Amino acid sequence: MLNLVIVSLRCRFRLGIDFVFQSYKLLLTEEDFWVFFRFFFFPDMLFSFKFFLSVILFVPVVVIAANQTTKTPAANSPSDYVIQPSDLISVQIFQEEDLKREVRVSQEYSVTLPLIGKVYVKGKTVHQAEAMIRELYDHDYLVNPQVNLVVVDYAKRSVNILGAVGTPGVVLFPQEQGLTLVDAISRAGGFNRLADRKKVKLTRTIADGKAETYIIDVDALIVGKSSNQWLLLVNDVIYVPESIL
Repeated sequence: MLNLVIVSLRCRFRLGIDFVFQSYKLLLTEEDFWVFFRFFFFPDMLFSFKFFLSVILFVPVVVIAANQTTKTPAANSPSDYVIQPSDLISVQIFQEEDLKREVRVSQEYSVTLPLIGKVYVKGKTVHQAEAMIRELYDHDYLVNPQVNLVVVDYAKRSVNILGAVGTPGVVLFPQEQGLTLVDAISRAGGFNRLADRKKVKLTRTIADGKAETYIIDVDALIVGKSSNQWLLLVNDVIYVPESIL
């Protein structure tokens, strides 16, 4: 009688184990199963049976949570790049070869495309411009168009750094990325020994053509005392004065 009970338990729980672990691709071998069985079912079978059921219910939760928490965040992608004047972009529409174009973004941040005409992309990322073009075609001309926009050739973006740095001159932005004040100074060879790091001047031309000048304590940026990292804009001018001895 005892042998029949054990055989019955073995069959039932073998099926239960296979069902749960096959669902999550964690199959147990026959040997692993019986180690599991002996450990949990002897000598206190009643307690072990309850514990076994709790494990069966708990394993799916653990596996799902593990799968969710091990996902790594996506890195910045080219679709986050903000389109600039003189960028050369390619616009393709699936199964619409006659609408394919490679166009240069004008200084007014516009491109001209078949059917929809002039499109303004100022302040738009690649992804946002792609979505806007898709909506324009979908509104009057195409049914559910599949639009793909990529930057074929990036415009040269730069700032000028003058004064007490290692190599004064033009500093280029890295492609598809922004540039902070500290990064720009680093790319210009860093401060020289005479630099006044607490009174760096940033001159920026704003929308109405007027120039604004900011005095920035770069030492505070480096040690993390300021939350403003001073992301630079194209044609910003940075001047690092010499300290007065």
